[in-house]
Amino acid sequence: MTELLGNLTLGLQSAFTVANIGYCFLGVVIGTLVGVLPGLGPVATLALLLPLTYALDPTAAVIMLAGIYYGSQYGGSTTAILMNIPGEAASLVTCIDGHKLALKGRAGSALGIAAIASFAAGTVATFLIALASPALSEIALYFGAAEYFSLMVLGLVGAVALSNGDVLKAIAMVITGLLLGLIGTDINTGELRFTLDTLTLQDGIDFAVISMGFYGVAEVLKNLQAMVAGHKAQTLPVKSPWPETKDLKDSAGAIGRGTILGSLMGLLPGGGAMLASFASYTLEKRIKKTGETPVGEGNIRAVAAPEAANNAGAQTSFIPMLTLGLPSNAVMALLMGALIIQNITPGPQVIHTNPELFWGLIVSMWIGNLFLVVLNLPLAGLWAQILRIPYSVLYPVILAVCAVGVYSINYNVYDIVLMAAFALLGYIFYQLRCEPAPLILGFVLGPMMEENLRRAMLLSRGDASVFFTSPISCVLLAIAFLLLAATLIPKWQKTRQEAFSED
Repeated sequence: MTELLGNLTLGLQSAFTVANIGYCFLGVVIGTLVGVLPGLGPVATLALLLPLTYALDPTAAVIMLAGIYYGSQYGGSTTAILMNIPGEAASLVTCIDGHKLALKGRAGSALGIAAIASFAAGTVATFLIALASPALSEIALYFGAAEYFSLMVLGLVGAVALSNGDVLKAIAMVITGLLLGLIGTDINTGELRFTLDTLTLQDGIDFAVISMGFYGVAEVLKNLQAMVAGHKAQTLPVKSPWPETKDLKDSAGAIGRGTILGSLMGLLPGGGAMLASFASYTLEKRIKKTGETPVGEGNIRAVAAPEAANNAGAQTSFIPMLTLGLPSNAVMALLMGALIIQNITPGPQVIHTNPELFWGLIVSMWIGNLFLVVLNLPLAGLWAQILRIPYSVLYPVILAVCAVGVYSINYNVYDIVLMAAFALLGYIFYQLRCEPAPLILGFVLGPMMEENLRRAMLLSRGDASVFFTSPISCVLLAIAFLLLAATLIPKWQKTRQEAFSED
């Protein structure tokens, strides 16, 4: 406990600087805005801002990007409740009961419970990060090349199992990401591979180029397709953003269940906020209480639980990324890319080599959650009015930011062309109902998997049994095999489809 207090003191010193508090506030404001505006999402926003982090201090950059992620979970509930529009994917189930409460004149109670549930879950999840991360980092120090390779295999299988959509399509996207990660110079021989005889690709594809193509420009193309001409959003009035005492009492158990479930879901490879919110909502549907409004008809529990779950899941998903170097979802992959840009390798060494960054990030999450309560309770109605901005004004700005951001990395026009190509590919994938998140995870983990595979084979002198003679590696591969086998079972596939098509 003394060591933990010392670490948190270090985090306070790192986070409580004028610059870092400012970047934390900027991050949660942008995150709230991203959550409110449908079609942007934290992944697209982080992809847009990734090039800007080159010029920032590593701690400030990570604090800001993290604030955008968990801040978007707050903002998404505002439009979900007031307008029946999920500003962020994780807020989809909040629309069901939240908007029905708003139609009954209880928008303020729903918004208040959503904010309180998010704050409570975020606080607990942050505390779990502080407790669990040092222990996991110490365990990870026993990992060698074979163990890391097997862990990454498990991560990719988890991304397939928990992805939204067809399993075979998810597998194909993972393989595509792995192949894209192979482009460039061979790490052992120094030979060029898959470069199409152009020197531009000798260093591989820049992470910002592929992420901004798939999540920046491609998102614009999707939104333009879905945009309805002349549509104006109608906002329900908010009388008071504070919930009634009865609402707090009825929601207490749901907040606790959502926090626990979300915290666990955030740790899973391929998990995160969206999966946590769906799972939490399904759990609340199965809990029946006499005399209360059924879930689906305006039940306050069905607002509290998913909002607690998505915020807890969003924050605990930092644990595997920071301690094991394993991104659990696309957002964590982007944050991992931001750290790599800053010459920081995510993994067990981060807590020892960059303690100011690690503990500063954790403390900044508490600060950010306090900012978000202030931003979302009194100003809920104001955030909803932002939806009146026409998308015809927003999308040219987004495209300009993408082009400038990509060009500023290497000052190479070819990068803009490459981004446009990936945007077109991303749009085609969207039409084919292929989720890009497994591709991004495959692209990020691919080079590290190759490096650890080759290293393990060199150390074992070409003996592949090293992956099975190591107890840790063998267990991880066994779990990955069982998870993949279970995913391919028709009954399990049906369950996945039902989970992601909740209405």
